[in-house]
Amino acid sequence: MFGRRRKRSEDVVESADRLDDVTSEKSDGDALADEDAHTAAESRIRLEPGPRPDGPWDVSEVRDPAEGRVDLGGLFVPGVEGMELRVEVAGDAIVAATVVLRDSAVQLQAFAAPKREGIWSEVREEIAGGITQQGGVVDEVEGPLGWELRAQVPVALPDGTQGVQLVRFVGCDGPRWFLRGVISGQGAVQPQTAGLLEQIFRDTVVVRGESPMAPRDPIVLKLPEDAQMVAEGLQQEEQGSRFAGGVDRLQRGPETTEVR
Repeated sequence: MFGRRRKRSEDVVESADRLDDVTSEKSDGDALADEDAHTAAESRIRLEPGPRPDGPWDVSEVRDPAEGRVDLGGLFVPGVEGMELRVEVAGDAIVAATVVLRDSAVQLQAFAAPKREGIWSEVREEIAGGITQQGGVVDEVEGPLGWELRAQVPVALPDGTQGVQLVRFVGCDGPRWFLRGVISGQGAVQPQTAGLLEQIFRDTVVVRGESPMAPRDPIVLKLPEDAQMVAEGLQQEEQGSRFAGGVDRLQRGPETTEVR
C-alpha cells in the first residue's frame, strides 16, 4: 500500500569511505557533527517500535478483544454511541475501516511490519513527500498520539475550483504490524476536539496473524457475521443487532486511494 523504499546502508558506507580523504582537512567540530549525523541516520533506519502503554493493542495483549469492539478480523474497532462504521475496499479486499462520529472521522488501516523495526518514521516521510509534490503543506508535530502529520491536502471542489482539506495522519508501530489513522473533518480542523477519535485509535486491537506477510502488506479485514451492507448515504435501523448500541450503520465506503 505504501511504496517500499530501499535502505541505502551500502551507499552510506561507500560515501563515508570517499569522505575519508577530506576528513583531516575539517575541524574537529565538523568531524563530530558528521559523525552525529551519520549515527542519527542509521538509528532512524533501524528504529525499534516504542512502548504502547495506552494502546493500540496487539491481540495477545487483550483478554477479550471483542468486548466493546466490532470484530473486523484484522482489527477490533471500539464501538462508540452514535458512530457510523464504514469499510473501504481495494479490489476485492476490505483494507480499511472508517469510524464517523458527528462531523469528524478516523480511518483505520493496519499493515504488516518487520519484526524488529518500526516503520512509522519512514512512512511519515513518504506521506509528507507525496503531499508536498501535490502542492500541499505538511507540518510534523508531536500530538496526543505521538508524532503525526498535520496536512493541507489540495482537493477539487464541487464547483471545479481548487481547495484544501485538513487531514491528520497518526500512526503506531506494534509487534510485526503498523496501524495508521487518518483523522478528517472537525477533528483535523480543531485537533483539540478529537479526543474521542484519538481514544478509538488507542483502543483498537490489531490481529496480525501468523501467516508470512511482506512488510507494508495490508492486513485484510472482513465484515462482521451479522453485518448488513447499505448504500452510501442510506440509513438502516438494526433492530436486535449487537452493534445497535454503538454502531448506527455499516457502510461500504469509497475505493481506497494510495498516498505515496
